[in-house]
Amino acid sequence: MFAWSLPHFLLNSLLPLLVLTGVHGDRLTVLQAPEFVSFQKGDWPVSGETIPDLVALTMGFSVKEDLSWPGLKAGPLFQRPRANVLVVVRGVDSLALPQSVASYPLENPVPFTMDSVAETVHSLFAEDTPVVLQLAPSEERLYMLGKANAVFEDLPVTLQQIRARLSQDGSVLASLPLNSLSRNAEADLLFLSEVQVLHDITALLQRHRHLAKDHSPDLYSLELSGLEELSRLYGQDSPQYRDATAILASVLQKFGEDVYALYGNNAVVEVVTVKSFEAPLTRKSRSILESKQISNPGSPYNLAYKYNFHYAVVFNIVLWLMITLALAVIAISYNLWNMDPGYDSIIYRMTNQKIRMD
Repeated sequence: MFAWSLPHFLLNSLLPLLVLTGVHGDRLTVLQAPEFVSFQKGDWPVSGETIPDLVALTMGFSVKEDLSWPGLKAGPLFQRPRANVLVVVRGVDSLALPQSVASYPLENPVPFTMDSVAETVHSLFAEDTPVVLQLAPSEERLYMLGKANAVFEDLPVTLQQIRARLSQDGSVLASLPLNSLSRNAEADLLFLSEVQVLHDITALLQRHRHLAKDHSPDLYSLELSGLEELSRLYGQDSPQYRDATAILASVLQKFGEDVYALYGNNAVVEVVTVKSFEAPLTRKSRSILESKQISNPGSPYNLAYKYNFHYAVVFNIVLWLMITLALAVIAISYNLWNMDPGYDSIIYRMTNQKIRMD
C-alpha cells in the first residue's frame, strides 16, 4: 500500500536501489565440485556456524546434528571427493567470479574453524598421508596435521617469509597487473603475499602429485584478509581496492581450476566472502612440523569412533557372503528333500545291484 502511494518518478528511482540491496551480502560460492556432490542452485541462506558441518558432509563424514539445508543433496555412499578446499575472503561481501557451480547468501557470519573436520580426517586416515592444511597468513598461523607435513615445509608462514618470497624468482609480481597497487605499501604487500601463497600451494601440489592420488581425503582451509586491510586503509571506492578485488577474483578462479584438475576433477572448492565477522577469532598457534598421533581427539573417555573408513567394505563383504551362504543352504536343502535314493545316490544304487544279483 505504501509503495503505490509513492510518486512514479520516486518509485522508479528506488527500484534499482532495492535490487542492488538484495544482491549484495556475504556469500558462499561453490567454484568446483564433482558430479556426485550435488549442489542445488537457489537462494537458500546458509549460516556461518554450519559451514564446518557442510564441509564434513561434502567429504562423506557424519555430523552430530542433521543439516536441514536444501542446497546440498545426499550423494552416493561409496564415493567421496579427494579434497575439499575452503577459502575465506574477508573485507568483501561478494566477488565477480567468472564461473561457479552455485552461490548462496551467508547469514550470521560468525568465525568458524575446520578443526572438527581436520581431526576427523586425521583420526580416520592417520596411517596414510592426508593433507590437512589450515592457513591464515595475516595472523601468521599455520596448522598442519598428518604425515604430509614435509611437503609443505618450504611454504612461507610468517609475513616476513612471504614478503621475501615476493622478491624471489617465480613471484606473482611478474605476472599480475598491479595497476594502482604498490610494492612498497604495507597493506598492498599483505594482499600480494596472500596471492603468492595460493600460487605456491598449487605449485607444491604439482611437484608432489602423489598426495592428490591417494585414497585419503585432503582438507585445505585458507583465510585471506588482504582486502580487509586495503578497505580499511584506502576505502572501498579507491582504485587500489577495485584493482585488488579484480585480481583476487581471477586468481581464485584459476586456483580452483588448478586444484580441481590436480585431484582429477574430484575436489570441492568453496569461497566464503565476508565483509566482517561479528566476533574475533582466537586460536592457539601450532608448529608447522607438529604431527600429533592421537587415537580419538575430543573424547574424554577414549571411546572408539562410530564410523570407520573400512566399514562400508566390511559391511558389503559380510552382507553378500551371508546372502550367498543362505541361498546355497536353501538350494542344497531343496535338492536333498526331492532326491530319489534309488537313482540319485550311489550307495543305494550299489545296494540295489547286489540285491538283484542275489
